[in-house]
Amino acid sequence: MTTHSPIAQLDAALRGIVLGQGRVITDLITGFLARGHVLLEGVPGVAKTLIARCMASALGLQFSRVQFTPDLMPSDILGTNVFHPGENVFRLIKGPIFTELLVADEINRTPPKTQAALLEAMEERQVTIDGESHLLHGRFFVVATQNPLELEGTYPLPEAQLDRFIMRVRVGYPDLVSERALVAAFHQRGGKPPVVSRALSAEELDSLCDRAAQIRCDPSIVEYVVELVRDTRQDPRVRLGGSPRSSQYLLAAAKARAALNGLDFVTPDDVKEVAPSVLNHRLLLKPEAEVEGTTTDDVIRQTLGRVAVPR
Repeated sequence: MTTHSPIAQLDAALRGIVLGQGRVITDLITGFLARGHVLLEGVPGVAKTLIARCMASALGLQFSRVQFTPDLMPSDILGTNVFHPGENVFRLIKGPIFTELLVADEINRTPPKTQAALLEAMEERQVTIDGESHLLHGRFFVVATQNPLELEGTYPLPEAQLDRFIMRVRVGYPDLVSERALVAAFHQRGGKPPVVSRALSAEELDSLCDRAAQIRCDPSIVEYVVELVRDTRQDPRVRLGGSPRSSQYLLAAAKARAALNGLDFVTPDDVKEVAPSVLNHRLLLKPEAEVEGTTTDDVIRQTLGRVAVPR
């Protein structure tokens, strides 16, 4: 990406605050530009929520955070109609979902009924309350988080829910140099949260998303994307491979990554860069493969090595 491009300014603003998570930031921006939603997976304390909050500030987006708990109800997220006796009418009290960037913190700690409340919003950018549809903001973006280790008292996301996320991004520990720098920065701020300045105007933001959608794509790239996804279905270790929606999301993410890289066309490298995060939560392995220690990342890596790259 060019040094003075709006995307470079956004990337620099976030990397200057969230140290040691450059790959996560890149994937998060890619997901937003592709008009998708992102699931951040990592142990507590690796800045999952902070990354989302900083991104909202840098993009100038309205921000809401919902802590998902076992007793959370769909109406706590969507809102509810309340009767006003004096006027003899029902009025909608909007829930936190009526925002631009929604952080669904620890999304797997709430029952399936409440998780399902997000399905319509994520797919159609609207919600239905008491039979009436309400449009959400055009920039509506869900960043969900979950802890992959502490599973007691959780409700694993069903495949239909997982499939709504364009990417599942694993957030790991920062390297030694980055961890030293972030602890020093924490000390210098006196423990206060970091302040992130807005990096893009609303017009620049919409223009970038439109540009990502219009990135040129050679027919050979489309064929490459489809072949990659179809190959996951033919792997003998896989019980459920990528769906046609996987192919669509993989192409959308590759176009967004090309825009992020300052290109006006998609390359095979753009596809390879995003494939692990786009596909890792869409594959179900056979029990015997899991027993042998095979992971979805292993399957994706071997798929990328097996499918012929277009010239």
